[in-house]
Amino acid sequence: MTGTNRARLIWIGSLLSLVALACNFPSVFPKPSGITAGEFQQTLTAMAPSAGDNQTPVPTQTETLVAPFSGLSTATPGQLPVEPPPADGAPMQFEYVVQSGDTLAALAKRFDIAPEEITSDQPLAAEAYLPPGQRLVIPNRVGSIEYPSAVLPDSELVNSPSAAGFSIGDYIQGAGGFLSTYSETVNGATLTGTEIVEKVALENSVNARFLLAFLEYRSGWVLGAPRDSADLAHPIGFYVPDYRGLYKELVLTATQAGKGYYGWRSGDLTSMEFHDGETLRLDPTLNAASAAVQRLFALFYSRQDWEAAVYGSEGFVELYQQLYGDAWARAAGIEPLFPAGLAQPALELPFAVGERWGFTGGPHLTWNSGSPRGAIDFSPTTGGAACSMSSAWVTASGSGVVTRSSDNVVALDLDGDGFEQTGWVLIYLHLPEDDRIQAGTRVNLDDRLGHPSCERGKSTGTHVHIARKYNGEWLPADGPLPFVLSGWEVQEGSKSYQGALVKGDRIVTANPGGPSSALIIRGD
Repeated sequence: MTGTNRARLIWIGSLLSLVALACNFPSVFPKPSGITAGEFQQTLTAMAPSAGDNQTPVPTQTETLVAPFSGLSTATPGQLPVEPPPADGAPMQFEYVVQSGDTLAALAKRFDIAPEEITSDQPLAAEAYLPPGQRLVIPNRVGSIEYPSAVLPDSELVNSPSAAGFSIGDYIQGAGGFLSTYSETVNGATLTGTEIVEKVALENSVNARFLLAFLEYRSGWVLGAPRDSADLAHPIGFYVPDYRGLYKELVLTATQAGKGYYGWRSGDLTSMEFHDGETLRLDPTLNAASAAVQRLFALFYSRQDWEAAVYGSEGFVELYQQLYGDAWARAAGIEPLFPAGLAQPALELPFAVGERWGFTGGPHLTWNSGSPRGAIDFSPTTGGAACSMSSAWVTASGSGVVTRSSDNVVALDLDGDGFEQTGWVLIYLHLPEDDRIQAGTRVNLDDRLGHPSCERGKSTGTHVHIARKYNGEWLPADGPLPFVLSGWEVQEGSKSYQGALVKGDRIVTANPGGPSSALIIRGD
């Protein structure tokens, strides 16, 4: 395959990743494992543009398994042979230290084994998140794997507590590069470089440090001026037709990073494909952020150039250290992002007691194809035009503080500290400006947040789209921490938007048409 043809395929893949916010749609969205012809067509239809001095060495697989903090390892846990290695030097088995977000099912996929082949001297949860730090023994079916060295902690890629005290504007202005004077029009409004980075980081829940570092590596915009012969419309170099400007290039970056991160979480991502078409299996012991960054760089480089770009003396790992100091030291006070025993707080359906709403969308993409199937949809039954703002009210599913109320989104911080990067956060989408609650407002359970509508994204019916984050990481609706509202547990279907709400022996089936089988009454 020629470099030109490969680049065209990257364009298509990147374009498909912008499937953002298409709701109330009897559609089939791509699973991490692949996309069918029907899904391809539906995707096109639904597309809507819408530092310190510490220098702790990055751990590699050859190092002794010493926990970097609290007895837990969230950097690359490593591979230790527990039986004599075969002739090729690969261990017969791995001793693996559980990382935040690991599940038995995902580990089985990454190591290419059956879940029951994984053993431990402690009980193994079949479906829940495994406790970080638990040691597992896993047979080696993948042989010797290259590039096990960690790139970044998970907390440096997602919009985690690490980013809560990071001033994007101060950093950009202090750097004094081209980005500090840049602006462009986004959806009819003129945004500065700082505002663009902030918007992409918040909406996609990606750490701004990572976005700035990747932009600097690819363009030089943060610290200096655009390089000679630079394409100012495509500073990162995705070159997706009709997707020009910093905002859309950063959205593509966030989306592709998310595909790697959440694909690793689910176990569906096991290899990366380089720009020239060569493929390579990812080391199964990597953490999610390192796998995501390796995959992202592979989109732009041949294997030979990729190694230097990521790990070389002038590569991304070195640049990140120069820009921000020791990322692993920052992670030591933050991770694991999912502590052992994490449980969702009690939450209620997002409408008043006694009201009848339709469960019109089962688990589907939280934000775009770089996020898990973590969102569900509810539509009011008040009548009116198919896609008008309803007189019904979307209400707070719990108490907290509104950290963001803009662009048809309300972010409700349940721990009340005012940071969207920390703790439990609920995201409500399709709430228009009229009557929408203001940012900074403290709310109690059932306080009114706004009206459901079709505004923002591609929708076929008035509704509210609701999703969850914890410490900046999007959560699947049906998984180790099921989405539960008023005692109704979300279960996904075989396709996006399908699924059900289950409470004891009662089942409410998702249906965008809103038949009686999809009706749900809070308090019933």
